[in-house]
Amino acid sequence: MDAFTRFTNQTQGRDRLFRTTQYTCMLLRYLLEPRAGKEKVVMKLKKLESSVSTGRKWFRLGNVVHAIQATQQSIHATDLVPRLCLTLANLNRVVYFICDTILWVKSVGLASGINKEKWRMRAARHYYYFLLLSLVRDLYEIFLQMEQVANDRAKKEKSPFQNPLGHSVADEKTEWLQSFLLLLFRSLKRHPPLLLDMVKNVGDILNPLNQLGIYKSNPGVIGLGGLVSSVAGIIIVAYPQKETQNPTICLELVVARKGELYLGTFILCKL
Repeated sequence: MDAFTRFTNQTQGRDRLFRTTQYTCMLLRYLLEPRAGKEKVVMKLKKLESSVSTGRKWFRLGNVVHAIQATQQSIHATDLVPRLCLTLANLNRVVYFICDTILWVKSVGLASGINKEKWRMRAARHYYYFLLLSLVRDLYEIFLQMEQVANDRAKKEKSPFQNPLGHSVADEKTEWLQSFLLLLFRSLKRHPPLLLDMVKNVGDILNPLNQLGIYKSNPGVIGLGGLVSSVAGIIIVAYPQKETQNPTICLELVVARKGELYLGTFILCKL
């Protein structure tokens, strides 16, 4: 109960719960729409999804400041690739939150003359760039972890591996694929926060891909991806102590409290 209370006291925690509800409604609405006699249920789900989406916009107000702080921290990463990816990703995140705030101003009627579709596309574009750069960073970190696991495995072996006679080219390809998948599994198992971050980014990128017309998806696929991403985000926020034990890679939780406002920005960086 204490863990749930701490989770819901965080702005990021409440946003994750709202986000999970939003994408669950989207997925259920897609599944129920083809069925006869479910019109009322579909309408209720649509209204709930819209209400939750509006509520989430309130949670995102002021996040541009948090994104700027994350950008300042990412500059200090010592490795060139994570530093570039994190800095550029967070800069796009800053622009995304600015666009999101302008859309909120338009939706509540505080300003007129704002082209909603234009700013919506801008927000989607910069959100897509943010997620794409985050995925590049994740892949780079996974490569480093696989390399480290492979080196550790090589040190434990007394003699270098030699292919037995009689193996065909097909056998060698099969063994190479099995070794690669096993190495990938061991690397992600050793660093679960890296796996969660990867899953979260893959699930999130489906929505901007659809909005920008790069890869069209139906609401069911977007809802499922958003739901999986939201669950991964809940685990990350609820269990920030699940950090990697490797001294060269860390998943840092930056939490800044101003009154009742919490910042939960996750930065994957090299020490």
